[in-house]
Amino acid sequence: MSNIAQQFCPESEAARLRGLYGHLSGLALLDALVSKELNGQIMLSSSFGAESAVLLDMVAKVDPTIPVIFLDTRRLFGETLRYQKTLTDYFGLEDVRIIRPDDGTLMQFDPDDMLFNENPDKCCHIRKVEPLDKVMKKMGNLGYKAWITGRKHFQASTRSTLSVIEADTDFVKINPLADWTGEDIKQAFLAKNLPPHPLVADGFKSIGCMPCTSRVAEGADPRSGRWAGRDKTECGIHLARRSGLSAAI
Repeated sequence: MSNIAQQFCPESEAARLRGLYGHLSGLALLDALVSKELNGQIMLSSSFGAESAVLLDMVAKVDPTIPVIFLDTRRLFGETLRYQKTLTDYFGLEDVRIIRPDDGTLMQFDPDDMLFNENPDKCCHIRKVEPLDKVMKKMGNLGYKAWITGRKHFQASTRSTLSVIEADTDFVKINPLADWTGEDIKQAFLAKNLPPHPLVADGFKSIGCMPCTSRVAEGADPRSGRWAGRDKTECGIHLARRSGLSAAI
């Protein structure tokens, strides 16, 4: 067989998996994919944020050894760092991998930790996109082919047409909660008595880095507290990934 024939093609694999499992969502989707298709080849990225416990609960039920990638940007709330430890223990997650931005890059581009104010896109790139790119390349080299995310249609206009299975640059992306509503998430927390993020009760409905996360008024768009007052809705890790710092700044 030629090298070309052996190459993994996310587009064709995503189309194949959609044809077989695209009618499923949530736990049913994850269980089918892991048991029948992607055992040992699938990972999850989690912010351990306001809604994360729902998906982490599902992943733990399917296979608690699935790698969970957690980005510690070094600007997260202390509550989020403690919540990560709480949920890891609560669900019995066996392979949480904490990745952080490169110290040298931070010293070069953000020595006073104020880059978020003057160039939030560049700040997200060096603290989130670049570190994730590095770990994803390593995971790809180890044979991982699929990436589970917690994105949902209702979160932002950029996510309104998400499929439960889609192609990324190097992976098949699995979005088990794509068609879930905010009410679905709320009911899952209540039904399973899942531990809430401690900041949710204080008005934080979508939680990222501390300098760029604000409280949200009751009834307002949960993500309106992210980069409030700016024309920015995504950090960049779920946009088409490009190599090199200059590509995103």
